[in-house]
Amino acid sequence: MAPVLNPANEAVIADVPSMSAEQADAAIAAAERALPAWRAVAPGDRARLLRQFATVVREHREELAQLEVANAGHTIGNARWEADNVANVLDYYSGAPERLFGRQIPVPNGIDITFKEAIGVVGIIVPWNFPMPIAGWGFVPALAAGCTVVLKPAELTPLTAIRLAELGLEAGLPEGVFTVVTGKGSVVGQRFVDNPTVRKVVFTGSTSVGTQVMAGCAQQIKRVTLELGGKSANIIFADSDLEKAAATAPYGVFDNAGQDCCARSRILVQRSVFDKFMGLFESAVSGVVVGDPTADATEMGPLISQSQRDVVRSFVPADAPIAFQGKCPDGAGFWFPPTVLAPVAATDRAFQEEIFGPVVVVVPFEDEAEAIRLANDSEYGLSGSIWSRDIGRAIRVARAVESGNLSVNSNSSVRYWTPFGGFKQSGLGRELGPDALDSFTEVKNVFIDTSQ
Repeated sequence: MAPVLNPANEAVIADVPSMSAEQADAAIAAAERALPAWRAVAPGDRARLLRQFATVVREHREELAQLEVANAGHTIGNARWEADNVANVLDYYSGAPERLFGRQIPVPNGIDITFKEAIGVVGIIVPWNFPMPIAGWGFVPALAAGCTVVLKPAELTPLTAIRLAELGLEAGLPEGVFTVVTGKGSVVGQRFVDNPTVRKVVFTGSTSVGTQVMAGCAQQIKRVTLELGGKSANIIFADSDLEKAAATAPYGVFDNAGQDCCARSRILVQRSVFDKFMGLFESAVSGVVVGDPTADATEMGPLISQSQRDVVRSFVPADAPIAFQGKCPDGAGFWFPPTVLAPVAATDRAFQEEIFGPVVVVVPFEDEAEAIRLANDSEYGLSGSIWSRDIGRAIRVARAVESGNLSVNSNSSVRYWTPFGGFKQSGLGRELGPDALDSFTEVKNVFIDTSQ
């Protein structure tokens, strides 16, 4: 058994089994046994089960949210949104089984049609930063496509995944269709990569581990979706609504204590308005409410663990160029204050590396070309924002920035009905939106000779 801690007070809140490779293989074998019957469920019946699952999740919204607060340190407001997101994703993809369309392609002497066939058993590896929604982004479209799923939550944050699997059974999912296995990534997660019964792996986490997952899957030509790191830019031009850009910037990077691959952890500000922006930004950062994540007014909770806090601290040494900081609680819990670093060179570690904590760098730029160059000066390309009243400029910059998800005059990254994924080392493939089903299906082409 492995203890699970509350990151806000370091109390042990649960003990969860650390499963063996043999136990993981047994769960994979059960998913394989369940696959033929699940794949054969009529589209309308599979849709109905997913809608029932969504209803059950909504009935347990507060329970799931409280679990996420206690286990992941998320604010209660965020956690309720996350539970709703799982239900919304279930509702969205409940429409997929009846719309899993193939095509009819004109050919001579016959008819050519295509089918989208379920890929098989899917192994999903979920990170600790958004355990509940990211689980849903993986298992829901996989189930809708007719796949069976074995899901491994992060060791630090397994509780909502375990509960979601129980709620799936309550909603009527057959045994073996959606199973959660807990334990170490090096043991359980590795079986997803190595066991040939698993036909696809979905991994969300660090780029370094994602590289290992991809290399392992390549040994079997196993399909893989990767959602990895980020170092996103928040580009603020002089003609933007500077007050709004500054007021919302803290929430683009400090949400979930900065533990977000979409965090806008590089703020690029046109030099002519740099000083004005910094004044507005300081006021906004000082207003971020950091504290008890169970309180409705709290806007930022703790980091997930002591080791993660140590990583974040390494980016803010004693001689760091701290422009200003917010406040956070003292005492038990893995707290770290919202921190703004400036001036910072584009070669500095804090500008180049993913911090995954509430630390942001602010860098000036002269013109559009320099803003694009700085934004693209990264091995990552996941998200970002562009602030300008000039729509032509906003579109030019959006086309030029090498990133999978961009917002103009907004810091929003995720909508369950639009695609999500990264460029470069931020990942491979797309989740959410209308194209996610493609990740869990193979196209089968069938030619029928009508010449006789």
